[in-house]
Amino acid sequence: MRSILGIAVVEVRLFLRDRSNIFFVFIFPLLLILLLGSQFGANSGQARVVLSGGSGTELSKVLSEQLKKDGVQVSSAGAGAARDQLSRGRADVGIFISDDDSAAFAAGQPADLEVLTASQSAAQAVLQEVRASVQAVSTDRRQQSLLESAGVGATEAATALKQAKESVQQPQMVLVDTNDVTQVFQGLGRFDLGAAQQLLLFVFLSSLTGAATLIKARRLGVIARVMTGPVSSWQALAGQALGRFGIAAVQGGYIMLGTALLFGVDWGNPLLAGLVLAFFCAVSAAAAMVIGSLMDNDAAASGVGVGLGLVLAGLGGSMVPPEFFSETLQAVSRVTPHRWAYDAFASIQRHDGTLADILPQLGVLAAMALALLALGSFLLQRSLSRAL
Repeated sequence: MRSILGIAVVEVRLFLRDRSNIFFVFIFPLLLILLLGSQFGANSGQARVVLSGGSGTELSKVLSEQLKKDGVQVSSAGAGAARDQLSRGRADVGIFISDDDSAAFAAGQPADLEVLTASQSAAQAVLQEVRASVQAVSTDRRQQSLLESAGVGATEAATALKQAKESVQQPQMVLVDTNDVTQVFQGLGRFDLGAAQQLLLFVFLSSLTGAATLIKARRLGVIARVMTGPVSSWQALAGQALGRFGIAAVQGGYIMLGTALLFGVDWGNPLLAGLVLAFFCAVSAAAAMVIGSLMDNDAAASGVGVGLGLVLAGLGGSMVPPEFFSETLQAVSRVTPHRWAYDAFASIQRHDGTLADILPQLGVLAAMALALLALGSFLLQRSLSRAL
């Protein structure tokens, strides 16, 4: 086991030392997730408003209650943090309450609120909801002030208004969404979908293109020299496979952690998400071994890895969500590991899936990994006796 781990550690260290990986493996995926999320990311399906200032005041309390009553997701933050959320698309509208606004509202006078909207087009619709909520608060306050000015006590006026509202049946409008695709993506954050897709794309793509290092190791006789020592052939093969797995896991873990910290991506249950990533990394590592053992030219292997990685990613839903595929393409996408991993992440992220819910996807990924690993080990062992 020590020999296997030693070989795997060396493979990962060589991967991390390659400066060309710094951009394409660590920086570019996050930039692409940011771009896709900013332009095409889906909202969570609920209007998001951030309140800044006026903490503990009557205006802040009443406004927050009214917004929540109207179905708006409300959060509180400082002025700087609120503007940061708006710029990152984590909130649609920001309401800034000053001390003068709070004092004017408490005295029954008009209060001028500062409102900022995010750059997304959906923020304009949320702004209309905020205006309706503010108008409702203003109406209630005006009614209260009129009753008090007529000589009615504050408590009696509030009780009378409450009884009046309860005695009147408010008109209701029920919206029924018959769009299945919309319901499928309900609850996703702006960057959640793109993060899962790009995670699968880049982990598999980097693994396949990294097969070139295996070919170089064969050409330079590194693997042959390793096997001349007290290392059996199966240990050398296992070390290479574990090294490919480590490379995929490093990039996948980096993308998951980076998107969670920078973009607030919700990966659901972290243990289950990590389990899906581990199974997918196993498939990626095994596929890299197949290409690295089957081909003798590292430049050609890199080209094949890029082409095959992009095609499988496209078919598996890492570029366009598979929910938009036709029935025929849906069936074809099932032959790719990306689709099974995509479905597992979808279950965890959108529906709070449990281990039992993703067991079918994990089973398929495990079967793919074992089949490719067996094939890759067989081809690698044969390639050692083949001249390069």
